[in-house]
This record gives sequence, C-alpha cells and structure tokens, in this order.
Amino acid sequence: MSTEAYWPISANNLNPPICSHMKNLFLTNLLFFLLVACQQEYVVIKVTNSLDFDRREEMVEVNIRQLNVDFAEKKYLLNDHKGQEIAYQLLRDNNQVYALIFQADIPAHSSVEYKFIEGTPAEVTSKTHARYVPERKDDFAWENDLSVYRMYGPALAGENPSNGVDLWLKRTADLIVDKFYHDELVDGLSYHVDHGLGLDCYTVGHTLGAGGIAPYTDKLWIGDHYNRFAVIENGPLRSVFALTYDSVKVSHDYYTQTITITVDAGSLLNKAVVRYEGANQPMKLAGGIVLHNGEGDRYTDPENQLIAYAENAVSNAGIASGRNYVGVYLPQKEVQIKEEANHLLIMNDYKPGTEFVYYFGGGWSQWHYPTDKAWFDAMVRFSQTKTSPLQVVLL
Repeated sequence: MSTEAYWPISANNLNPPICSHMKNLFLTNLLFFLLVACQQEYVVIKVTNSLDFDRREEMVEVNIRQLNVDFAEKKYLLNDHKGQEIAYQLLRDNNQVYALIFQADIPAHSSVEYKFIEGTPAEVTSKTHARYVPERKDDFAWENDLSVYRMYGPALAGENPSNGVDLWLKRTADLIVDKFYHDELVDGLSYHVDHGLGLDCYTVGHTLGAGGIAPYTDKLWIGDHYNRFAVIENGPLRSVFALTYDSVKVSHDYYTQTITITVDAGSLLNKAVVRYEGANQPMKLAGGIVLHNGEGDRYTDPENQLIAYAENAVSNAGIASGRNYVGVYLPQKEVQIKEEANHLLIMNDYKPGTEFVYYFGGGWSQWHYPTDKAWFDAMVRFSQTKTSPLQVVLL
C-alpha cells in the first residue's frame, strides 16, 4: 500500500492543510513586521517641577547623547502630553549638535512628559535675537519676548560711554530691534517715544545702567565701550554672544574683560558669564542698577541673592509711560548689598582668571508686570527656579 498522502481536490480545497497553515503563518508574520515598520520610535522626556508655583515657558536643555538620535540622517518632532507640537532649538559647537532646548510648562509639584519622535518639525518663530548694529555707532543689541537691551561700542568712544546696559521697553512678543532702528535712522520715527510697541526711555550715561557689572575695590570701577564682539547662537529660542573689553582699569592695573551673555525666550533675566584677565589683585565684582534720581522703589533680598528697582518711565516727550523695572541676581551665596555712587549694588568676591556668573534684566508695567510688587515677586521666583531647577529624566 502506498504511504503517500492523498488529498482530494475540490473548489474549496486547492491546497493541502499544511500549506494553508504555512500561508497563514507567513501572512501573520508579514503583518507583524509591517506594523513594526510603521511604528515610529520615540523618546519620552519627563520634566518635573518641585516648587509650589507653576513654571511657564521655562527653558529645558537636554544633552543630545542622552537622546541617542542622529540629526544628520533624520528629522524629529517634539510633542507635549496633549500631542501638540513644541518648538525646539538645536545647540551646536563647531557645527556639532550637543544639546536640544525647548520651553516647558510644568504645574506646581508636577511632572509633564514630552515625546521626541521622528517627523518634520514646523518652522519656529524666533523669540530671541542678537546683533551688532554698525548703523547706530556700533551698538550691540539683543532681545527676547519680554525686553530689549543694548551695550555700547567703539564708535561712541568720544561720548564717554560705559559698559552699562541700556533697557528698551516693549509690549509685544514680536522682535522689534530691527524695526526700531530702521524707524529711527531711516524714517525719523524716534524710538524714544512710544508709537504703540514700546520705547527707549532709559538713561545709562557713564553708569552700569540696567544691570551692568564692574570690579569693586575701594570704589566701583565702571568701564567704557566694548572693543570686539562674537555671536555664538542666534535664535530662535536662545541667543548667545560675547563682548570683549580690552582695557578695564582697576586701581593701578588694566584687565581684559569678556562677558558672554545668554538670552532665552521667556526668561525674566539674561545670564552673563564674566571673566577678567590680568593682575591677581583682590577684588569683588558688583552687578549694579543706576538709581537715576533716586526716587524709585528699591528691593533688596540677601536671602534670595537679588536686588531690584522700580521707577517711573517717561518718554522724551515727557509723557508718563508706566513703570520700568530692573533686577540683578547672583547665584553665589553670602552676597553683599550696598548703595554707593548712585547705584544699588550686589557683589561677591572674585579671583581674576576665573568665571563669575550673574543674571540681569528688566521689564515694564505695560507688559507682564503691572505693579512694582509683581516685578519684585517675579524676581524672587526667578531666584528660586535657579536654586531648584527643573528635573529632566529620559524614559
């Protein structure tokens, strides 16, 4: 008797059962692999706020090595917990991406998860900008969505400039530096008068202005104009630049000073990293706020390592324009606060050849800070965010 298997052929059975089983298995495996291929890999970025107030639009920085992604080969989206796309910026060093930054909204005592996934991101609207302004006597100007600043260059050498900071007030999140300079220099529309978007009504002169820094020994040694600049990052969410001052006099010695300033979208204050090169004489570094006529309201808080000031903002036409604000924060402990030479100063010990970090900036009663108290409270919260930064974990 033959041992070969025999299967009758019919319209409903064109293959032996074993072949039908293999076919089904093949289709199942194929479907599985197709589903896997269609799935997009992602990384979850968990951000935690340990403080008792909400953190709004605060910058988060993630090391690219932690993400383990290749920006040279692929594009990626960043989504929040609701699936809405979040803007981000890649930071580069020598054209190599080393970090990713984005603004996070984290409620008090809470965590929020963000998802980094393959996809083409939307174009990001710039919220920060920094540039050299040769058309206005070598100004260097920068801004974020809250305020505008500038420092003075070599073309002003004959006008007794300082290394102080000028503050422009604005009531829009849009970038306005280029428009203000164009309107002033081309159209004759003065930025010292409010035409709807804000104005420059702050006077610096030979002072530290709105948060400049200077060595302090037996006196405050205010400098003059910068000599060189370098733009390191320029938006959309973070801009970084460095200004170099070649001859800063301190007592009988001269120093080279470099100040590297970082402006982040949504940040109340600018971050500054300062370095002096020269003789190793004892000194302090003092962040200062000029008191102008001295009639403004002072706020000093040694515990939170900050000083702040509020005063009337008045246009060149003599029109009252609310209140303008300035603040300085030092992350170092045991700060000294004093009032001297028409300045409110906050200072700490400094050794030449090392880096000194501090924060400075300003605001306006017509944009986010309606009262003096609102500004002073914002300064305290800022200091607390620096002592208790957002915690970032990748899942």
